[in-house]
Amino acid sequence: MTSVTSPFSRAAMRHWGVRAAALAAFLLAWWAVTAVGLVKPLYLPPPADVWHAFVRANTWHQVAPGVPREVLGEQNYFLWEHLIASLQRIFIGVGFAIVFGVLLGFAMGASKWISTAVEPYLNFLRALPPLGYFSLLIVWFGIGDTSKIWLLFLAAFPAVTVATLAGVIGVKRDYIHAARALGASHTQVIARVIMPASVPEIVNGIRLAVGFAWTTVVAAELNNGIPGIGGLAYVAGTQLRTPLVIACIIVIGITALLLDSVIKWLGLLAAPWKGRV
Repeated sequence: MTSVTSPFSRAAMRHWGVRAAALAAFLLAWWAVTAVGLVKPLYLPPPADVWHAFVRANTWHQVAPGVPREVLGEQNYFLWEHLIASLQRIFIGVGFAIVFGVLLGFAMGASKWISTAVEPYLNFLRALPPLGYFSLLIVWFGIGDTSKIWLLFLAAFPAVTVATLAGVIGVKRDYIHAARALGASHTQVIARVIMPASVPEIVNGIRLAVGFAWTTVVAAELNNGIPGIGGLAYVAGTQLRTPLVIACIIVIGITALLLDSVIKWLGLLAAPWKGRV
């Protein structure tokens, strides 16, 4: 019987203890550098100021001391609303990239002719920096969310397609021959052999695509990106509000880690046999 490591085991507690100690050491060093004035607050504010900016961005607050009128968050949105706006763009753009990327990857893996015809254009698109053609997308689709979603689709699409293709052509021929020897039809071979064996590679491609798209959407939101976490960071930077910029950066980084962890966990659920066969 396979033993399952408890999250409260001694090894797990030691693991998280080391991470907590490293985080505490980092925060202490950050506070010490700002407390003794080695770096001006304009460039590196103390942790307390960043926390205050984070709280202010998620609450109602006065416009200025002595002014009774209150406003919500930053740029008329709470920070979590900016984050959700960015995530919505990610889910739509990457969602379409996953659907069409997986279909094209399977088609390229199944047909040498399709692979030969499509591969040069796929590699060309993969080599282009997404922000290099963002201006063209703005000309075509305007400065709203449509151009951003297209940008995310084009940024994520090659990674998913290439990973799917790698998964399909990487399936062991012995599995396919064994299935056919047992009487499986072509459709059954695809559905019960090739597709399950390709799942780990597809998940890896999705992880790469989401990570790449997340950095891309933050950069894309520099242009009419409100609401959006990247747009908020940019506006705060133009106003020299460094604490809010750092708060946005921390939220962006933590969100990226959570997205990757969720995708990795879903991949383990979809392909529990990974690494065992």
